[in-house]
Amino acid sequence: MQTLTITHAKKNLGKWLKAAARGEDIGIINGADIIALRKVPVESADYPFREYGVTPAQLDKFADATDALVERYRRDGSLEKYRVDPALLLEKTPHHPSARSRKGRHAA
Repeated sequence: MQTLTITHAKKNLGKWLKAAARGEDIGIINGADIIALRKVPVESADYPFREYGVTPAQLDKFADATDALVERYRRDGSLEKYRVDPALLLEKTPHHPSARSRKGRHAA
């Protein structure tokens, strides 16, 4: 295992994250502990609850309402299809981190 101080890990964090993603054993010394960097699988089943406090029932209600709205727009002909690069859309979204990084940290 490659062990690093916090300072050294911060200076080359991208390098160490890539090494951990390749399966290399990387540890960061934090006091008397060594904290392992390790690639882990992401389980998104409870993401809405963990991130937003949304219960499964609330999420189902939101999905049903959204489906009904899309269907209404589809029926009345007001639903428009766009073909754009999603990354470009995110860059133009003011609250998205990639947009803030270009404008400075205080941009909303």
